[in-house]
Amino acid sequence: MREISKVGIVGGGVMGSGIAEVCARRGLDVRVAVSAETSLAPARRRLVAWLDRGLRKGGITEAERDAALGRVSFVADLGELADRHLVFESVPERESIKLEVLGALDKILDDQDAILASNTSSIPIIRLARATGRPSQVIGVHFFNPAPVLPLVELIGSLLTTEATFARVESFVAGTLGKDVIRSPDRAGFVVNALLIPYLLSAVRMVESGFAPAEVVDKGMTLGCSHPMGPLRLADLIGLDVVASIAEALYEEFKEPLYTPPPLLLRMVDGGLLGKKVGRGFYDYP
Repeated sequence: MREISKVGIVGGGVMGSGIAEVCARRGLDVRVAVSAETSLAPARRRLVAWLDRGLRKGGITEAERDAALGRVSFVADLGELADRHLVFESVPERESIKLEVLGALDKILDDQDAILASNTSSIPIIRLARATGRPSQVIGVHFFNPAPVLPLVELIGSLLTTEATFARVESFVAGTLGKDVIRSPDRAGFVVNALLIPYLLSAVRMVESGFAPAEVVDKGMTLGCSHPMGPLRLADLIGLDVVASIAEALYEEFKEPLYTPPPLLLRMVDGGLLGKKVGRGFYDYP
């Protein structure tokens, strides 16, 4: 199997652009596919914003920023990913969309050894793998937001993922990308979100019941438990729509009440109050 040097990413949102930066800064040839021509410019702006953030914080030089940006191309046609060795699917956390994208990629990729990686936060990988003709080469590669900053990546293989695929991706993520890796069983939510989401939902229920306002809940956890961010600010950062989707996937699999998304969370999602990415969630953002 050839070395992974050509990476594709489907989706130019927050996670897709973050993964693109991680790969580009490691010297890889990166191609980002978006859903429409009108999405090309916004996707590029997100990547530039990520790189400029690194420049301001002193993590990269101006020359390194420009070099990384030069390694990334943006396209509006999945067919442009045909020559990729590894493709990350980073579309919205809805199973139907992910199945459609993975099924299409499976038919497009020229390399028989090419790997399809889903950045899903919660959907069992085996359900996604069955949409392809190469289920042994489908794996979950779950980055955390912000991907260029947070060091952890979860690797999730289904019952059909081969150890060769696992080893190849683990070597790439840990060795080439420089991330810390944990392996997770193929259960909804995996390791991190199976622990995190009930905590976030409990915080939402506190606000919903009138027990405590968001500011008090967050202050209690940051100052009382030394958490770097309170649960409600964290939910806003993740995206309340994403939190709700993960909760629903967890409840579908385990049928445990602690995974049920509270009505307040669902109404906020219905109202478009999705958190920091739209400027308003449990807090307002400039």
